[in-house]
Amino acid sequence: MEGKIKHLDFIQNIITRMNTNSFQVKGICVTIVVALLVLTASNFNIFFVSIVYFSLIIFWGLDAYYLSQEKGYRQLYDEVRNTKEKNIDFNLKLKKEHTSGKNSWQYTLTNKTIMPLYLLQGLIALILIVIFKNCVILQT
Repeated sequence: MEGKIKHLDFIQNIITRMNTNSFQVKGICVTIVVALLVLTASNFNIFFVSIVYFSLIIFWGLDAYYLSQEKGYRQLYDEVRNTKEKNIDFNLKLKKEHTSGKNSWQYTLTNKTIMPLYLLQGLIALILIVIFKNCVILQT
């Protein structure tokens, strides 16, 4: 029984790490987008605008990846929890069925927990970029 509990602890640590990574990706994304928008406000440049949207897409994908991995490890946790210790292989690798269907990266991209965050950032960035561009045109 002690081996099963230790194995569950390892899986829980991985779940916690994936959750922390996802949270940090969100924070870094907001920071980078705001910094690039500040640069765009001071000196309108299409290069900064393109980096804003490029970084949003990259961080959205990375966040979806971490969340899909977290879901897969939650499924693994449930399987180990419901298995007798003598039948556990003590492997921490996810199987194909752990990362398919609703746990897949593609499904997680459109998940209601992260899609609105990144779409809202993109919309706010677009509104601010239009305002910044109009201010630059008015100043010249």
